[in-house]
Amino acid sequence: MRKVFINIGQLYQVRAAEIKILRGALMAEVPSIENSFLRINNGLIEDFGPMEEFSLVEGEEQIDLEGRMVTPTFVDSHTHLVFAADRDEEFVMKIKGMDYQSIAEAGGGILNSARKLQNTSTQELFAAASQRLKEAILAGTGAIEIKSGYGLSAEAELKILHVIAQLKKEFAIPIKATFLGAHAFPNEDKEGYIDSIINEMLPEISQQHLADYIDCFCEQGYFSVDQMCKILEAGESHGLKPKVHVNQFNSIGGIEKAVEYGAISVDHLEVLKDEEITILKDSDTIPVALPGCSYFLNIEFTPGRKVIDNGLPLVLASDFNPGSAPSFNMSVINSLACSKMKLLPQEAFNASTFNAAFAVELENEVGSITKGKKANFIVGKKSKNLNSISYNFGVNWIERVYINGDSIA
Repeated sequence: MRKVFINIGQLYQVRAAEIKILRGALMAEVPSIENSFLRINNGLIEDFGPMEEFSLVEGEEQIDLEGRMVTPTFVDSHTHLVFAADRDEEFVMKIKGMDYQSIAEAGGGILNSARKLQNTSTQELFAAASQRLKEAILAGTGAIEIKSGYGLSAEAELKILHVIAQLKKEFAIPIKATFLGAHAFPNEDKEGYIDSIINEMLPEISQQHLADYIDCFCEQGYFSVDQMCKILEAGESHGLKPKVHVNQFNSIGGIEKAVEYGAISVDHLEVLKDEEITILKDSDTIPVALPGCSYFLNIEFTPGRKVIDNGLPLVLASDFNPGSAPSFNMSVINSLACSKMKLLPQEAFNASTFNAAFAVELENEVGSITKGKKANFIVGKKSKNLNSISYNFGVNWIERVYINGDSIA
């Protein structure tokens, strides 16, 4: 089915297919076309340009946007969308003065989510995850990564990955799955659990093709650098590329090793040393910031301004999860990046659309208005512009979301 959207006030993120990930000063540039059209054919972007070049194709549906802006949908490259229940009780504990580590030591945190999930059926998990994903799409997300990690047993981790596989079948947006069995230790037998990840979980995940990536929470009190390396090596032997949690609370050498193992991205980076910025600058590993987590836990924000000023690329993601970042709203993530990390609205937008697609290897499908990519885009409300995404924090600037050229209601 061919459709054409006409009288677009501003068509943002218009890029040629050969453009690579944006680094440094290039992140402040968002190419656009004023007073434009966008043509869709069979769910893909077929053509676009200024209205003076527009001519109607016989039989196509015509939608007049009356001056509204159009942007590509967000790409959320780091989420934990499949979980059993909220942890709002921990929110109250946090208000009363307990920090993330203290809550975990008191039986909360990741282990709390794991206990709840182990007692929840696959059907219940799928129903809850489906509702969250529908809401995330309506909030503008058009491609997403989802991690396991709230199972912490072979049976429960596989259950989460099966739910993600079912979401892939049911939803039209691209979904990438990440195996995060190394999220926390379920008991004191750390070596026994690592052995289970390597010799029990990974072979089954590989055989069933349930994951695209492997992840590890490399942090004091969780997985050491050596343990992370062991897990990443095992994942690599099963064809899983690394995308890892590092430097959330401490710098313990995880970034250097993640780069050595060819990690697609290193995520969190709230604590980031100058020498680690240099290591990343000399690599293809992508820095990913999660400002929603920093805001909710009241911890340091990733030094995104410094990352960009040093000529690196930057990606923004929601880290949506029930404990430390219970929001999937990527507009809010853009706003936090601007107000707390000192990014320009253009930089935040590039970090959550075009660059973000590279962090999940979807750069040929989504992230920009490019011929041949999926027609996943957002129509803004009247009078809204690119600055509005970050400026209007908590305010819905979106009139309609289109996935594969079809309106999502």
